Amino acid sequence: MNKKLYYTANEVAFMVGVGRTTAYGIVKQLNRELKEKGYLVVEGKVSKDYFDERYFGGSHGEEVIA
Repeated sequence: MNKKLYYTANEVAFMVGVGRTTAYGIVKQLNRELKEKGYLVVEGKVSKDYFDERYFGGSHGEEVIA
C-alpha cells in the first residue's frame, strides 16, 4: 500500500476553503514551523499528519480528491 504523506497547496485550498495563493501561504507557514523543529520539508507540499494536527486537531483522516 502506498500511503500519501503530503497534501498539495490545491488540496489545502479545497479543504480550508481558500484560494491557491492563500493555500501556498499556509503550506509555507506550516513548513517553516516544521523546519524550526528540525524536520525536512518538501516545498509546495505539507505533511498530512502535521496539517491535520494543526487544522483539525489530528482527527481529519479522510482522503481528499481535488
